[in-house]
Amino acid sequence: MNERTNDYFITGTDTEIGKTFITSALLRALGEAGKSTLGLKPIASGADEINGVLHNEDVDSLVAASTVKAPQEIVVPYLMRTPAAPHIVAAMENVKMNVQHIASCYQQAQHLADVVLVEGVGGFCVPLDDETSTVDLAQALSLPVILVVGMRLGCINHALLTAQAIAASGLRLAGWVANTVDTEMKFFEENVQALKQRLDAPCLGVMPRLAAVDIVQASQYLDLNLLK
Repeated sequence: MNERTNDYFITGTDTEIGKTFITSALLRALGEAGKSTLGLKPIASGADEINGVLHNEDVDSLVAASTVKAPQEIVVPYLMRTPAAPHIVAAMENVKMNVQHIASCYQQAQHLADVVLVEGVGGFCVPLDDETSTVDLAQALSLPVILVVGMRLGCINHALLTAQAIAASGLRLAGWVANTVDTEMKFFEENVQALKQRLDAPCLGVMPRLAAVDIVQASQYLDLNLLK
């Protein structure tokens, strides 16, 4: 088991439900609490070349939110150009992803910051190739998990199934964040309450849809004291 107590693996109930936004807000909140922070996104698909360097929007967000700077090859060991499912892009771009290499990058990151947050890709069970998935990655890192629940119709089922998958993998759900995806979702509060009753982990915050992507404002909706 990993002996560090402040590091977490961030996963979500689906893709495009705000993992990067919440991870960035967590990094900001932890930094405000006096911790040196570093966010990693080991696998990212969808990159543009700027001045000879590949950039991914999610990775750039984590870099901006971190208090510590690290080499890109540690922050994002596998950065691919095409915005699609990682196992498909990896096959297209002839990339062989290795979870042990990612674990090695995480170990290097441990020496650089008090807190390292590792953001997964897509949901918790996304394939990386024909044999491995992000479950294998999370297990290799052996970190407690923070779940970002995209609040929209169907979120209860998605959240409970993801929590079951996390438990089945032998990892611990340390907390979860309700992130508003559908601003017109009916019975929003009732859904949050249902999740609070059924998820065996504290709700770290309920994130509204903010007028702009403002991680400073977003960090104020998170209660780090609730982290297990």
